[in-house]
Amino acid sequence: MSVVVRPWTKHGKKGWEVDIRFRWPDGARYRERIKAPVASESAATRWGQQREASLMSAGKEAVETKTHSTSLPASTPPENPIPTVADFAPRFIRGYAKASQHKQSGIDAKESILAHHIIPQLGHKRLNEIANEDIAQLKAVFADGVPDGAGGFRVKPTDKIKTINNRLTVLGKLLRVAVEWNVIPMMPCTLKLLKVPEQELPFYEQEIYERLIAAAAKVDPRALAVVLLGGDAGLRRGEIIGIFLSDLDFKRHQLVVQRSSYNGKLGPTKSGKTRTIPMTKALEAALKDLRHLRGERVIYRDDGSPLTPKKIRMWIERVERRAGLPVTGAVHILRHTFCSHLAMKGAPARVIQDLAGHRDLTTTLRYMHLAKGAKHAAIELLDKAREEGTTVDANATSTT
Repeated sequence: MSVVVRPWTKHGKKGWEVDIRFRWPDGARYRERIKAPVASESAATRWGQQREASLMSAGKEAVETKTHSTSLPASTPPENPIPTVADFAPRFIRGYAKASQHKQSGIDAKESILAHHIIPQLGHKRLNEIANEDIAQLKAVFADGVPDGAGGFRVKPTDKIKTINNRLTVLGKLLRVAVEWNVIPMMPCTLKLLKVPEQELPFYEQEIYERLIAAAAKVDPRALAVVLLGGDAGLRRGEIIGIFLSDLDFKRHQLVVQRSSYNGKLGPTKSGKTRTIPMTKALEAALKDLRHLRGERVIYRDDGSPLTPKKIRMWIERVERRAGLPVTGAVHILRHTFCSHLAMKGAPARVIQDLAGHRDLTTTLRYMHLAKGAKHAAIELLDKAREEGTTVDANATSTT
């Protein structure tokens, strides 16, 4: 048995010819040379192996009479050709993302990535024609980033890598779904994500954070509540917008995070779970000062409408200016500050994970290197053992 793949060219068209040779159980030889309906050499090899297995499974008589043709991999283009990436994308969004009830933010992200980054580059290609070289070229295009008009990019290098990986992940999922739905027989290419270098997450040192709190108190009581909800409770921006008065329990000194806002619509939190967070005295006092009769939410804008991401950014920018800090408008750094300060104070990783609502513990562990005293405390255990006259052997522990 053998499957040999060779380049194929005819009338300016290129592809791969699969040469299949084997013997039937009665010793008779069989050979078939056929053009593979896939674009890459590796995919053609896999297709040929499947074709060979299908022929042998069908048997000599069936092959000679061609009665098994419907069970074999197609050797000629089917009546309904394989769709292009552009044609299949809406079907993927509708039949996979929406049918699987993904969060609206996830659906919007997939639609945006496909419309603005994948389809402009690969939209004209049929799903089975995407080769490894296409993926390499796609990475090269994505690596150019988004010009900021000043000779640079709007994203940091690490953010750029994550952005590229997000786009590749969507393309990979689209192709895998096409395989699951029998739109294409197999993955036409190999998708390898770029390695993301380790980086420290930005956070405010305690002194800077206190300056930020003091500045927020002078800007607006609502700005102070936003800063403390992020830095003292670890809430995400959407969760801050989605906090209701009924979520506050001043008797037990805690708040419940059970919803998040996206594009003005309320939904579940990022992890999909509800979490209860004890309130610091500062946060509790700030929230009590916001009591009102405007509605069920904790924070509203001046006109009585719900809080928006844009308004939060404006408040953070004003607070940063007041505190004499670089103006970023970034609220998520407050969440990093919350997790970082807990780690530095020695809070266990599992506790931080529960308070922050991390779905995966590996996310929490990114902060644990900040617990600088932990290593020293561990080594001190050895000194303490010696002082108490205890030695540790490789096989057993004995007292001298």
